Amino acid sequence: MWRRAGGADDERVNQIIPGPSMSLLELLLVLSAAVLVAARWLPPAARPRVATAAGAVWLPTALALAVTGVRWQLIPVLVGGAAVLPFLAVPLLRARTGRTGWRARWWLALPGTLACGGLVAAGPLAAWSFPVPVFPQPSGAFAVGTRVVEWTDPSRPETFTAEPSDHRTVVVQLCYPARAVDAGTERARYLGRTEDEARTVAEALTRGVGLPGFLLDGVTRARSRAVADAPVAEDGGRFPVVLFSPGSAGVRTQNSAWAEELASHGYLVAALDHPYDSAAVVLADGRTVRTATSSTGDRDRDEELAAGWTAIRAADLGFVLTRLEALGRRDGGDPLAGRLDTGRAAVTGHSMGGAAALQAARQDHRFAAVVDLDGFPHGPASPALTRPALVLTQQITPDTDPRYLPRLAEALAASDDTGYRVTVPGAAHLTFTDSPLYLPPVPSIVGSRGRAESPRLVAGATLAFLDAVLRGGTGDPAVALSVYGEVEVRGAGRTGGPAQP
Repeated sequence: MWRRAGGADDERVNQIIPGPSMSLLELLLVLSAAVLVAARWLPPAARPRVATAAGAVWLPTALALAVTGVRWQLIPVLVGGAAVLPFLAVPLLRARTGRTGWRARWWLALPGTLACGGLVAAGPLAAWSFPVPVFPQPSGAFAVGTRVVEWTDPSRPETFTAEPSDHRTVVVQLCYPARAVDAGTERARYLGRTEDEARTVAEALTRGVGLPGFLLDGVTRARSRAVADAPVAEDGGRFPVVLFSPGSAGVRTQNSAWAEELASHGYLVAALDHPYDSAAVVLADGRTVRTATSSTGDRDRDEELAAGWTAIRAADLGFVLTRLEALGRRDGGDPLAGRLDTGRAAVTGHSMGGAAALQAARQDHRFAAVVDLDGFPHGPASPALTRPALVLTQQITPDTDPRYLPRLAEALAASDDTGYRVTVPGAAHLTFTDSPLYLPPVPSIVGSRGRAESPRLVAGATLAFLDAVLRGGTGDPAVALSVYGEVEVRGAGRTGGPAQP
């Protein structure tokens, strides 16, 4: 990675401006470098003054960034500015000594100018394509607190290892309604509790898709809107509980914007890391557990493996609900004691996590609702769902797996309760995660809903459903969900078809 660890002062200096996805220092570097490149083509009378002024800004700004941390996106800007600087400095020095210097003809200077200009332009383009994510401000009445817990299930041996004394351990990120905090209060780091953990996770995520680790360097600097270990909100009664399972090789923080929005509306969200399945899980003892799951390329074998991994995740979700029940008991010493309403619990997930949520809801009747964020169902479709379900899917295209919709229809049709499938226009598979906040806005990757709209849309649809089924909201949930896409209703006597407003 290009950036070294910095202190709080460094973080303030490098605070990202959302529009151009660059800090003030980085903007100054780009603008002064652009002026340096253009100075060669100014009238002779203005050229020395403009070049001197631009150089006086570029050089100390470059030095300041070298001290506080240079993102890889700004390396081309440094190279472009450094390359053109000598060609401007030498004529100025010659003029001061009274010597006449040779000046390249325009047709000789033009290729160099274009090359340096291209390098300078590449910096903002790269910063825009791979920005430091700026998380949306949650819209609910509560501030958001977060903390990480680690729980071991003594009743389940770890099936991914041969060590008989190794028992299943999960790491859980809790997001909860918190007391109001000052605007200047430091926010929680995004990908991990520490910078080292964030880097470990970011490198594992990029390695999993065959990309160089430095591409997510900006993500390791990001902070969410939650405050670590913030005091629990005094009002709001008992909080309904929402469990979340990430996608295959995903991580517990991958839906932080979604989780924080739910928490700001009075929900406790518990997002899981599944060791040996999540990309990288950093345990309390310092060990890092990396993913041990991978595709074989054989469809039948992969389906069999996915069903097994889904079952493990479903068991993890049930175990975490049990631990949350103990955590929330009134006689407990935890800050959340007496504040959790585990009788109103929903199980949710993205991709394979969505499949695990469906399985958990079938097997564990403590879950009162299930939300599947674009997850292909794995494993058996029995027993039937006895709880309301929401499935949000990406826009269906000719490239969509032809088995996807029939499997979803089978899962919802077998339900004893109502299931809602919402097809979100312009959504891709990663639209339902935080990825639109920091990946290039390529529709086939993150959809076309935009960086700001994507997390709000997914959280809004989830809240519309959960408020209706867990909080007894009035009105038809299908009508509320129709704001977010095309709604089909199945189960509970319905055979399918669009919702009627």
